[in-house]
Amino acid sequence: MKKYLAPAAVIFAAFLWSLDGFLRQNLSDISSLFIVAAEHAIGALIFLPFLIRGWKNIKLLNQRTWGSVFWISICGGVLGTYFYTKALSYVQYIDLSVVVLLQKFQPVFAILLASVILKEQLSKRFLLLALMALSGGYLVTFGVNLMVFSDEKMLIAALLSLLAAFSWGSSTVLGKHVLASLDYKTVTALRLMITAIITTVVLLIGQGSISITSLSVHHWKIILLIVVSTGALALFVYYYGLKQLPASHTTIYELFWPLSAVLIDWVYRGRMLDPAQLAGAVLLITAIVTLTREPRSNLD
Repeated sequence: MKKYLAPAAVIFAAFLWSLDGFLRQNLSDISSLFIVAAEHAIGALIFLPFLIRGWKNIKLLNQRTWGSVFWISICGGVLGTYFYTKALSYVQYIDLSVVVLLQKFQPVFAILLASVILKEQLSKRFLLLALMALSGGYLVTFGVNLMVFSDEKMLIAALLSLLAAFSWGSSTVLGKHVLASLDYKTVTALRLMITAIITTVVLLIGQGSISITSLSVHHWKIILLIVVSTGALALFVYYYGLKQLPASHTTIYELFWPLSAVLIDWVYRGRMLDPAQLAGAVLLITAIVTLTREPRSNLD
């Protein structure tokens, strides 16, 4: 039973992330960078005891591990979200699905980098399951629609989407590298703190000041809700799973995100899944369940 906890943690984190868009829609009138800074700052305060407790181990980190810490804090915490949000700003020129589709390259980057950086062995069986999961994620999100690149705006959005996918995929791999030296609680606290500091500095340089009083009580409630659900809590649960799993496996479990997002849309907005999406859901669930049931030695 214990072997299922780590996959379940990553899947649960992916489910929480699928709720993120619904929450952030209520903050559309606030700077996205301010939201990132605020949610990470509050999360850092909540997890501060873990940072203090793990400080002795943090001081022992070598230069390479510190590089990974800053990479996941900057790329995973700031740049990935920035590139993705920037790509979405081109929706008046392109099909929104192009942006979302290219973000699905995240597992591809993660699997390749896990093989190169972490030396994780990728068996033919694992690659088959990965291909099945990616295909299922595509069908769940887009059905049988094909994406066509037709102009310069679309290519810019495509590049930004790929940069977001690379930022998040590489953060999975380098997060695994950091977890080899620190426990998941300390990594969560450290990433939250560094991302909060970096985004706050960027805000102060860019705007000169941060107007906290301009936010309503409703805004703060949503930000706090993000922290205790799709933000700091999801990150904490995710790192628990990543600590015990290969990075290449973790990124496949993350594909539960498009499935849960579509299912939520189905339940709350009544948007029925078409046959292609249902087929994709079956493929995705089959791949994930098979991956969780297989002895890890058979897939590494």
